[in-house]
Parts: sequence; C-alpha cells; structure tokens
Amino acid sequence: MFDVQSIRNDFPILSQKVNNHDLIYFDNGATTQKPQVVIDTIVDAYTKTNSNIHRGIHTLSQTSTNLYEQARRTVQTFIHAPSDKEIIFTKGVTESLNLVAQTFSEAFLKEGDEIIVSAMEHHSNLVPWQMVCERKKATLKFIPFNHDGVLDIEAYKKLFTTKTKFVSVVHVSNTLGTVNPIKLLIDIAHEHNVPIMIDGAQSIQHCPIDVQALGCDFFAFSGHKIYAPTGTGVLWGKEEWLEKLPPYQGGGDMIKTVSLEKTIYNELPFKFEAGTTNYVGAHALGTALRYLMNIGIENIQKHEAELMAYATQKLREIPQVTIIGNAEEKAGAISFLVKGAHCADVGMILDKQGIAIRTGTHCTEPIMTYYGIPGTARMSFALYNTKEEIDYFAKILSKIALMFE
Repeated sequence: MFDVQSIRNDFPILSQKVNNHDLIYFDNGATTQKPQVVIDTIVDAYTKTNSNIHRGIHTLSQTSTNLYEQARRTVQTFIHAPSDKEIIFTKGVTESLNLVAQTFSEAFLKEGDEIIVSAMEHHSNLVPWQMVCERKKATLKFIPFNHDGVLDIEAYKKLFTTKTKFVSVVHVSNTLGTVNPIKLLIDIAHEHNVPIMIDGAQSIQHCPIDVQALGCDFFAFSGHKIYAPTGTGVLWGKEEWLEKLPPYQGGGDMIKTVSLEKTIYNELPFKFEAGTTNYVGAHALGTALRYLMNIGIENIQKHEAELMAYATQKLREIPQVTIIGNAEEKAGAISFLVKGAHCADVGMILDKQGIAIRTGTHCTEPIMTYYGIPGTARMSFALYNTKEEIDYFAKILSKIALMFE
C-alpha cells in the first residue's frame, strides 16, 4: 500500500513552518527533499567510515570503497543496466551531458557534421552542443514542438542526413511536463545508425527506467532530483560506446600507469571518474534508490499521475489561469500564467502562504521565446505531495488571480 502520510514522516523538512504556514513544497523539479534515511547515511559515512576510495589498504578505505561500489550496483539494478562497468558517477546531468558532448565531439565530430536536439531542451542539453558545434564547425538542428508542447515526429525524421552524427533529447520537459516518446525517437535514430542520449533528469524519479528495453546509447540523471544529495549523478552508456570515447578529465583513479612520456588509462568505469569523487554522495544516492525501490517506483508513478490530473483540473477551474504545455502525456510539472500578473509576483505571494514553487524561465529560454512570454510559474510534484496541498494551493491561487484581475 502506498501510504503518503507515512512517507511524509520520512522527510523531516516537511514538518516545518514557512512564514507561519505549514510548508507546501511544489518545487521538486528543481530539487527534491531528502528522507531521513539518506540524511543518516551521510552522517554515518562521515562519522564512521569516511576515507578515500580505491587507494587504501586499511579498513576504512576498504569499507568506503565497498559502499561506493555497492551504490554503483544499486544504480545498475535501478535502471536495469547490463553491467556496473557502464555506470559512471558524475556531479549530475549537466556534467554527464557535457562529458558526452565533449568526448564524442573530440572522437567523432568534424566540420560539416550535424547534431540533433529538441527545441524544448534544458540549457544543460543545449549549451554543451552549441559549444562543440561552434568549436568543430558542425551544425546543430532542432526538433520542433507544437503549441501543446508535443514534438513533431515527422519533422524529426526529416532532420536526418548522412552527416547526422548524434541525437540528444530530454525524456520529460522540466517546463512543459511533456513526456516525450523516447522509444520512438531512439528507434528512428538507430534506423539511421545514429547514437542517441536521453536526459532523464525529470523522468528518473517519476517512472520506471529500463535502459536495455529503451535501447538508448546513453542515459543521464541527477541525484538531487531523486531524493539524493546535490553534486551526485549518473551517466550510463553502452560499454561499446564508453570504450570508444576518450577520457573527459585527467587525474587520479582514471589512470592505469603513468610515466613522464605516456599515460595508459584505466578500464571502465574508472576511466571517466578522475580525482576524488563524491563517494559519500554516491553512497547516499544508492540509499535513496533503495528507499524508492522499497516503496515501488510504479506506486510512485500512479500516485503522482493522480496529483498531476487533480492539479490540472484545479488550475483549469480558475478562469484567469493559463496552463503552458498541454501534451496528452505529462509528468512531474505544470507551468502556468495568471492573467495580469508577473510569474515572480505570483511566486512571492504564494511563498507568504508557505507554498514553494519555481518561477522564471526554468533554464529553457527557447521555450519562453516560442510562447512569447518572459517566464512561467511552475508547480512540480514528488511522492510526498498530497491532494490536500493542491486544494490549499488552488484556494490561494484563486485569490491571487482575483487580486490581479
């Protein structure tokens, strides 16, 4: 049974008051709160087992290394990867995307080649590709979307040429909430023998992920979006591709032997984990994933789908509110505007009532340009949110709408 009240008790931050009101946290798309078990994992690691990994023969180092590698195997299980050698720990999706963009372009991109992304990408899956295309004199092409926030698949098919070398696309839009048909996008890319990367920052916490069933070549997600610490993340890549890519950074642990004349790089996954990683954070990420597996990601998906549908209906009942992004399949987030009000004003007034939302461009300025708006207000959900919170939110938002009308 999915017991949301019991789950809420696992998150100590939710029990506090903000501006003399019970905290209602609807900013989960930016970062999720952390359960006590994750917090305890961090405290225990620094008080009982802290030691640098992979290098020490003493007990603490061996224990710390084992916890780190156990976390890697937990990630492997969570996303159904065929091998733990394919799990690279990073600082988050941004670093994962930059890692692939930089190393792939170094090895395979040349002048005149083409990269495909969508027009709804987060800046972290747009700017790195702009950078490498500028450096390599390659062309960046975009999958358009319509007014509902749905990708144009026919237009996507027409973007491919003999010069297309890579596709990188978001699974769930952090702004529009659109769940993109990534299996279809992956299959189309592979029909052209083009590798494809999926940005899973806004999907990993909302739905089951099976990288083998999807068939993508790379998949990335951030720990802090899935109840783990900030500064943690994962890049999964097919072993055949990871072996072909050059190292992203040089330093300790990514080497096998070093001389003044030449360095021989380490095997996977260590080739891409230069220096001292956030090993405590990775351990805590493993704890967060095991916490979710105990609840059941399918149970979470069902609960959040009910919240999305309920909140959407509540917003549509307020005449002055316009929802931005009306795809048939959405997850995680709802962006909206209040007639006559700047989104920042809406956010500040809600905050006075203890309600945390996100306002602005959400690092998706091209989306705002498409709709001709400066930004939106965005409410985003997690497993601990409730319909009662949505009711209170809708009540306050209705008053705000009348105020600006």
